[in-house]
Amino acid sequence: MSDTSGSSARKPMIEVRGLCKSFGDQEVLRGVDLVVEEGTTCVLMGVSGSGKTVLMKHLVGLMQPDQGTVKIDGEDIVQLDEAGLDRLRRKLGILFQANALFDSLTVFDNVAFPLRERTKMSEAEIREAVSKSLAVVGLTHAAQRFPGELSGGMQKRVGFARAAILQPHILLYDDPTAGLDPLTTASVNEVIFTGKQQLGATSLVISPDVASAFKVGDTLALMHEGRVVEMGPPEEFRRSEHPAVKAFLHTWLQRQAQRPR
Repeated sequence: MSDTSGSSARKPMIEVRGLCKSFGDQEVLRGVDLVVEEGTTCVLMGVSGSGKTVLMKHLVGLMQPDQGTVKIDGEDIVQLDEAGLDRLRRKLGILFQANALFDSLTVFDNVAFPLRERTKMSEAEIREAVSKSLAVVGLTHAAQRFPGELSGGMQKRVGFARAAILQPHILLYDDPTAGLDPLTTASVNEVIFTGKQQLGATSLVISPDVASAFKVGDTLALMHEGRVVEMGPPEEFRRSEHPAVKAFLHTWLQRQAQRPR
């Protein structure tokens, strides 16, 4: 596995060390080490069942580890009480796989929801903030439409606008391209770039999508049997001699070759 500490002066915004989690006799996380530096985008890949989702739940404080530490912006979230967790979660924006939009609310009200729930902003201030956020993702024209009236790619962009509205330091993406066609996937990749360029956010993208990973990731990592077995820049990752990495990339290439043209 590549050295994740590096010699860079960037500080770690996500730092996981020796993370272990079991459910009964099933070991899911077996000593995960993962560092994502400030302002960078890391794509964490792995087959289904490798532990990616369980790791994500630890990052937002929904699970407690059996062993190890999880630090977000230097704070060990395992040591925080509910008030501390709530404060820390304000630094996080999460784009869920299924978008988690409210079907009964317009696009505008979906994006405004976190501001109304978690701030004391006036409606005038909220209107200005939401308008700016929708402009960033090119959806100003869709403000009064409902999620069901939007394409999959547009829904993803609404989800991003809502995740980013509180200007989080860290963005977490849960399998954002799952089940999407190539055109919509390209739209989601643009959203991830937007998070980095417009917000300067640190991003962790959990996805098995190798093509997207090489396009958006500053760093690529692979989870295999409950551990991060390789982590490094895209070209270094591509040249990895680790058997799990070679098998993962080979399987992806085979699937690409079998796709109808």
